[in-house]
Amino acid sequence: MTAISIDFGTSNTVVSFWEPDTQAPKTLRFPGLSRLFNEGQNRDVAVVPSLVYVRGVADLVVGEAVRSQRLGLMQPQRFFRGFKRDLAADFRPPARTIEGEVFDAEAIAFQLISEIWKAVQAQNIQPSLVIFSVPVGAFECYLDWFQQMANKLGLPQVKFVDESTAAALGYAVQRPGSTVLVADFGGGTLDLSLVRTSGLSAAQTILQAEVLAKADAYVGGEDIDRWIVEDYLQQMGSSRETVGEVGWQNLLAIAEQLKIRLSQADAEEQVRESWLDEETFMSYDLALGRVQFETLLEDRQLLEQFRQAIDEVLALGNRKGLQKNEIEQVLLVGGSCQIKAIQQLFQSYFGRQRVKLHKPFEAVAHGALALTQIAGLEDYLRHGYAIRLWDPYARGYNYFPLFEPGLKYPCERAEPLTLQAALDGQTEIRLDIGEVAQMTEAEVVYDAQGRMSSKPLRQQETYRSLERNHEQICVARLEPPGQVGIDRIAVDFEVTEHRILVATVQDLLTEQVLVKRRAIAKLN
Repeated sequence: MTAISIDFGTSNTVVSFWEPDTQAPKTLRFPGLSRLFNEGQNRDVAVVPSLVYVRGVADLVVGEAVRSQRLGLMQPQRFFRGFKRDLAADFRPPARTIEGEVFDAEAIAFQLISEIWKAVQAQNIQPSLVIFSVPVGAFECYLDWFQQMANKLGLPQVKFVDESTAAALGYAVQRPGSTVLVADFGGGTLDLSLVRTSGLSAAQTILQAEVLAKADAYVGGEDIDRWIVEDYLQQMGSSRETVGEVGWQNLLAIAEQLKIRLSQADAEEQVRESWLDEETFMSYDLALGRVQFETLLEDRQLLEQFRQAIDEVLALGNRKGLQKNEIEQVLLVGGSCQIKAIQQLFQSYFGRQRVKLHKPFEAVAHGALALTQIAGLEDYLRHGYAIRLWDPYARGYNYFPLFEPGLKYPCERAEPLTLQAALDGQTEIRLDIGEVAQMTEAEVVYDAQGRMSSKPLRQQETYRSLERNHEQICVARLEPPGQVGIDRIAVDFEVTEHRILVATVQDLLTEQVLVKRRAIAKLN
């Protein structure tokens, strides 16, 4: 089997290939698309900046050319970054109309992946399997978009794996019987996965792996860049509206450079960058000290979100009989994990010896290829799944749970769900089935004197429907039509080993099986 993996990141995308000759993963480099990023220890890594610039309707510039030519700093309306986050967000920014053509997050992301796919084929690589890494907390609509995109591009077989789980597998498969925690902190999300591999007996040649715990937070390196700029403008008595979109993009680029410089091993205690707005002749001088930077991360509750995620993973692992001291290695991956305050936080939990900065840009893409090296991966549902029902008396929704979060799959409901027709003469029964997740939110406010304060992190339940094209899922067609007040169908739900939600439906009136293990939704 020839496999490639694509770690589609908020800031950078990495593509790896399982090289048959060396039996090891190799990061691919694409002329014109890739840039070399120094990973430390004199190692340069090829990454594709996740950037797209619309030069014309039929002329889109992708990857390194956008960054090196600074295209986005001249005409921000034509510049797209962070669109991976937009794909997964509850509320997406409005699509942009450029030269009469509409560009949204889906269209831009498709352009990036399609150019990468062309570059793979240009290197005479014809994979039979493409593995995409996705955030731990990714909702099904995000994964469904990937599947549709793969079908449109004519990709071969496609698999999905959590980003941090992929990095853990890549490390753990080389060490049978090990337990490893991976923290993947990139441009858009924080993902944690605790993975254990089984020990090999004399008769075994292929590993089994189990995901013991997962946690995530919707925060990343791009948020840090924005916080640096917001804090600077607040001190200046200015705002994003005042500096304009060109100024905002330039300041974000400067903030990213300050963050990177403070994260280097030989970093100074204070770094400085300047920019002159050639239209207004306004000079911007940004200085950032290490203590000021770490205070900003604490004030914005980034470190508290890390603590909550670590505590959640440890609690989940403890419920499965795993003690904290049994975690052999803690691997930090993702570019943003190079921030010293993040490393120190993990060291305070697990000790300096166990915490490693592990291939920050390549670990996920390389690790995803480990799916071809293991016999099976025991995983569990990160989100719960429920049916949403409208209560006309309370004028709100109720949720009927189908599967609770944390449940291993394959699995099935212990009891069937009995349903009635809502109207006399009803010929179909449709259900609004979706995901229920707990999301953590942080809020920072400024008072009249410009002093910043933060409110405690709060948990909020969110629901994402699995419906397609704004239509609820049809589980049964009734013949004869249903009547109000009479139990009409019984539905057995189960989740297969491939995370497909399937249903078996029996008509209680005719005693016929209307649907036998029909795929209701792909829980990728």
